[in-house]
Amino acid sequence: MTLTIVGSQLGDEGKGALVDRWGGDADVVVRYQGGDNAGHTVVEGGVEYKLSLVPSGAVRGTTGILGNGCVVNPKTLFTEIDDLRERGLDPDVRVARRAHVILPYHRVLDGIEEEVKADDDAGDEVGTTGRGIGPTYEDKAGRRGIRIADLLDSDVLREKLEYVVPQKRALVEDVYGLDLQGDDRAEAFDVDALHEEFAAIGERLADEGMTVNCSDYLHRRREAGDEILFEGAQGTHIDIDHGNYPFVTSSNPTAGAASVGSGLGVTAVGDGEVVGIVKAYLSRVGEGPLPTELDGDADEEALADDIREKGGEFGTVTGRPRRIGWLDLPMLRHAARVSGFTGVAVNHVDVLAGLDELKVCTGYELDGETFDTVPTTTERWERCEPVFETLDTWEPFDSAAVAEDGYDALPEAARDYLEFVADEIDTPIYAVGVGPDREETVELTNPFDE
Repeated sequence: MTLTIVGSQLGDEGKGALVDRWGGDADVVVRYQGGDNAGHTVVEGGVEYKLSLVPSGAVRGTTGILGNGCVVNPKTLFTEIDDLRERGLDPDVRVARRAHVILPYHRVLDGIEEEVKADDDAGDEVGTTGRGIGPTYEDKAGRRGIRIADLLDSDVLREKLEYVVPQKRALVEDVYGLDLQGDDRAEAFDVDALHEEFAAIGERLADEGMTVNCSDYLHRRREAGDEILFEGAQGTHIDIDHGNYPFVTSSNPTAGAASVGSGLGVTAVGDGEVVGIVKAYLSRVGEGPLPTELDGDADEEALADDIREKGGEFGTVTGRPRRIGWLDLPMLRHAARVSGFTGVAVNHVDVLAGLDELKVCTGYELDGETFDTVPTTTERWERCEPVFETLDTWEPFDSAAVAEDGYDALPEAARDYLEFVADEIDTPIYAVGVGPDREETVELTNPFDE
């Protein structure tokens, strides 16, 4: 069977911990979109592994695949693999030959374009990680991208670089008006330097047998009876189609992309389970609307700081402090409908323990109307006023003891909170995260047993 893990909010929901936990029952874990802007932290036996590209299941000994829907920075990939090897692990990571490659000029252009947006009067900067994700997907759509397969053939690689690099240099110099002469960014637009570096990367990929025809590979693994887990990066509300455009990523984190981004047929993916990962409150890195944000008076800001510190709400990739808000049910309803959740896992329930008050947004008011889901435009969404329901709070608890004893060991008010959420989105709870370690998860349902 297949299991697809989807972020139901704005990313940072704790997907890695669930992928890692259920990945132990999978034979293959597949990342189907995104790149090394998608940080996830996995804690195993008290040891923390920060990954941004290698699939989370790598610490469990499963085969990890970066699907054709991903954009791959080979430097990041090799750095993470080498680091895991130095720490005593032996990750088996394969890369789809149809996946696109992040080149140095993509990273340079990402930074330049974000600076231009920030200086523009419209102020529509997205708050990207600057890792070249967007420009790489732009080249993919523009049919001028360089794919992993191209790195395996030195002559093809040079031909493609000679076509695209002059275009990129002209964009920087003629459109953005920057002089690259003597600039430390000039090497990113040097065909010879790029060819030498990325041909060597292709040789390492070939020598280590890391590349695959992803569709064929997964088809054969499934035919052999292997269990396949699909790992989405980021979250539903920064999906380029279904998120709050333009404050979105450049790919589709929603479940439908698991098929497109891997080459395994939609009937195979759709025949499995889809589990939405929910953070018990809301956080966001970067710009964009956040109707439930705790950013009003000094008390709200102090509460946000407290949740941020307790929850470790700082970007895995960027280190930036995340914005904090109350749980937003209209967002969860939208996520559940778009991806067709069969279950949800709610994380960080321990972080909300000990609060003086606890609120949940159940709907929005806008221009005299009430809505139970997210408006289609960012302009309307940022004008929405949240409708809150206040729920009972609960005292701090021993996460390890609760994880060992099970769901009924949670404080009653915490269980009421979880059941309220499940009822509102009409989706059963499969797991509850009560701490950062994989073992600090209360599992009600293992999707691979369904």
